[in-house]
Amino acid sequence: MEEIGSPPETSNLESHGNPAPLIPTSRLERLLRERVLRRSSKSYHSLEESRDSNGDLDISGNSNDLYLSDGDRGYQDEDVFEGNVIGKHLTDGIEKQDVRVPKQRLLVVANRLPVSAIRKDDDSWGLEISVGGLVSALLGINEFEARWIGWAGVNVPDEVGQRSLTKALAEKRCIPVFLDEEIVHQYYNGYCNNILWPLFHYLGLPQEDRLATTRSFQSQFAAYKEANQMFADVVNAHYREGDVVWCHDYHLMFLPKCLKDYNRKMKVGWFLHTPFPSSEIHRTLPSRSELLRSVLAADLVGFHTYDYARHFVSACTRILGLEGTPDGVEDQGKLTRVAAFPIGIDSERFIRALELDVVKAHMKQLKERFAGRKVMLGVDRLDMIKGIPQKILAFEKFLEENPVWRDKVVLVQIAVPTRTDVPEYQKLSSQVHEIVGRINGRFGSLTAVPIHHLVRTYALKVLGYDRSLEFHELCALYAVTDVALVTSLRDGMNLVSYEFVACQASKKGVLILSEFAGAAQSLGAGAILVNPWNITEVASSIGYALTMPADEREKRHRHNFTHVSTHTSQEWAETFVSELNDTVVEAQLRIRQIPPLLPKGDAVERYIHSNNRLLILGFNATLTEPVDTQGRRIDQFKEMELKLHQDLKEPLRRLCEDPKTTIIVLSGSDRNVLDENFGGYNLWLAAEHGMFLRRTTGDWMTTMPENLNMDWVDSVKHVFEYFTERTPRSHFELRETSLVWNYKYADVEFGKLQSKDLLQHLWTGPISNASVDVVQGSRSVEVRAVGVTKGAAIDRILGEIVHHSHVEAPIDYVLCVGHFLPKDEDIYSFFEPELPTGPAPSARAKIANPLNRFASNSTGVAAFCRKAPLPIPSPDARANSFLGNGNWWSRMRERMTVHEGSSVLDLRGENYFSCAVGRKRSSARYLLGSSTEVVELLKELTACQP
Repeated sequence: MEEIGSPPETSNLESHGNPAPLIPTSRLERLLRERVLRRSSKSYHSLEESRDSNGDLDISGNSNDLYLSDGDRGYQDEDVFEGNVIGKHLTDGIEKQDVRVPKQRLLVVANRLPVSAIRKDDDSWGLEISVGGLVSALLGINEFEARWIGWAGVNVPDEVGQRSLTKALAEKRCIPVFLDEEIVHQYYNGYCNNILWPLFHYLGLPQEDRLATTRSFQSQFAAYKEANQMFADVVNAHYREGDVVWCHDYHLMFLPKCLKDYNRKMKVGWFLHTPFPSSEIHRTLPSRSELLRSVLAADLVGFHTYDYARHFVSACTRILGLEGTPDGVEDQGKLTRVAAFPIGIDSERFIRALELDVVKAHMKQLKERFAGRKVMLGVDRLDMIKGIPQKILAFEKFLEENPVWRDKVVLVQIAVPTRTDVPEYQKLSSQVHEIVGRINGRFGSLTAVPIHHLVRTYALKVLGYDRSLEFHELCALYAVTDVALVTSLRDGMNLVSYEFVACQASKKGVLILSEFAGAAQSLGAGAILVNPWNITEVASSIGYALTMPADEREKRHRHNFTHVSTHTSQEWAETFVSELNDTVVEAQLRIRQIPPLLPKGDAVERYIHSNNRLLILGFNATLTEPVDTQGRRIDQFKEMELKLHQDLKEPLRRLCEDPKTTIIVLSGSDRNVLDENFGGYNLWLAAEHGMFLRRTTGDWMTTMPENLNMDWVDSVKHVFEYFTERTPRSHFELRETSLVWNYKYADVEFGKLQSKDLLQHLWTGPISNASVDVVQGSRSVEVRAVGVTKGAAIDRILGEIVHHSHVEAPIDYVLCVGHFLPKDEDIYSFFEPELPTGPAPSARAKIANPLNRFASNSTGVAAFCRKAPLPIPSPDARANSFLGNGNWWSRMRERMTVHEGSSVLDLRGENYFSCAVGRKRSSARYLLGSSTEVVELLKELTACQP
């Protein structure tokens, strides 16, 4: 396959005189181009295969998922294992690939391999094809060289058996993961089937009525992580650079993280074949945060429907506190794309089957058997989520209300038992049998009954039935059905509805479909959607379907058939892998815009060899204790009370004692907060984005620009108060040069809605004509006077520091570290010579010329023309005057001036280190992950001091 993003050779567009762009410039262009190439390649392979084949159709050996053994089925998800196999062998559809074109390797990782292994001897194995929609989808792909990785379904404790099974599976391009019985019991039967599967289907978690139950949950979760790591070890052993790794389903939610921990450049996708519950359901899971973060390690996360994708994004925002975007989930610049990819079926296989003589013979038999009666069909696993009792009760109500139909309609219900050893399933089976017996006894006769309840198991094969015969019988049954009834209470997709539509070219039957099945998103326009819990509604829909006019049946069928025949399983798989490839391309483009990690060794080495160092440090999220928000159970009271990191107190004290080092703590917090945390250190404090400045041994002074208008404060304060009252857990801060409304602790989605409403109120009212800046943070809205930024203040701050510190040498080393808002990142560009931006042209440092104005000015800082700094009364002394008549402001403006602090810089580019903390989208040169890394850096600087 041609690499995504590389120039195409030719295309249909080019052949018609409209050349396609050589290099797609947007993600959509890349995907459209890939789609054209994929379809062209598919046409080419179809032509080659038609030349090589003898014209025979071979669908023998195919089977339907309804005939799995109880041991194999268990709690298998309804989508991966609902569907059909394309051929007898796994290699059908793979070994015919055109080897002349290099193909990308696709490692498909699922809990189970598409083959089941049966041990014949110590070193001899029999392999039997399993069934499922996932197998069908991936076997038909010709664009990739596929390898399957998974558990073979048997315990193989001995090395001889493992070697022989590995060799046998290699012929089928399968790679086994060997799990022992205890791991399978705890991981698969325990955590997957007992916890995740019920939760994802809205059945809730088992009640922890005993301490032993709690302990079993913990052991099951530990086994789940261990099993996922075992899968990862096998993937890593067989991975080659450029491979695509596609992880499937809830069994392997930890796998993306395990793979990315091994190789960050690995292309990893994860797809869920069940529903994903709402965040309110998912948050009940004890391991909720770990599972979400593990899945987010993938490059692309896929679901069957938009609803499931929306629930996943909502869970990440509400539980993890991350940012949800239209493209997915963003975490500090790293985007995990989340999208919907509805699976399909191989519709051509069903259409071709209807032309076979054996299927036509079955159709004839069924028509004769049900002559004079309308046929309704239900095909389900005997499972709690399939809504079989609701379906049968609705049919009973229909017969009650419509006596004329009692001998004119028959319901054929095929049910496959699962987990027959579980009491809940035994109870469900007894309940269904009881309801069917009661209805047949009430409305049946000696010659006919209204319900044919057929319990099918894998024993059919044991009794001598050919598996392909079962598929043919099912196709015939689909074809003669007038109404298909799917009443799932919760279903990931439900491909039975697709199979029914594919077989209805002649009959044009009606599909009654539960709105809780994923297929309702795709087939809802042509089907009759029902709420399976509303028995009356389902009964009414049955009557409407049986009497529907022919022209309406035709229109509904045409719509559904078009979707089923175009959105095939092969198209689903190819689209997902194509999107995954493009997601990696997009991520690489984003990475180019992300600064690299701080080279601590270089920063320390330059620090050692410098003579006059300047350290500019932010406070919040830089020097404070890190906040663990993985579970979103934030202690709001403690977090709002900003405290200096305990591990920083001693390193900071030692740095402050160094005569060659000047430290500025530059923060948006007010003066009281900085005084409380740094009053005992010998450093400079710059509060409210640098508008207020003092050395800890002196008094506060202002660095604010002239003509600062604060008349807007009162009206903005009223708006902030209003929204604080109406947004639980939000708060606002009244500072001396700004006001901040913070909704970090409020409900994520409600907070966003409130912030949009607040901004609309501000722009149309209090600040419509005011000279202010509105700064939006990730969970805050700040209103400042124009010109109040850290970058605008730094020149005046440097001037004041130089004046009061009697600087004798130019500053030749600058380390600027902080978790600053984008509005305040102009402080980084202040020291950058090559950037055209900055607070003002005269305020930019002249790094390019090491012999700058300080060196040429023999009088040094004494030559500055400046006024004496204006002492500022304490906040308590002027609490009333701040929002009063403004006399204090006017007196202060008369004394303010602009200082040329950049004149004291003799800074080379290699001695300047700007570093953003925990914010990957930044104009800083480098990154640090958290305040913990800031602690480590300052400790290293301290260790260099004599």
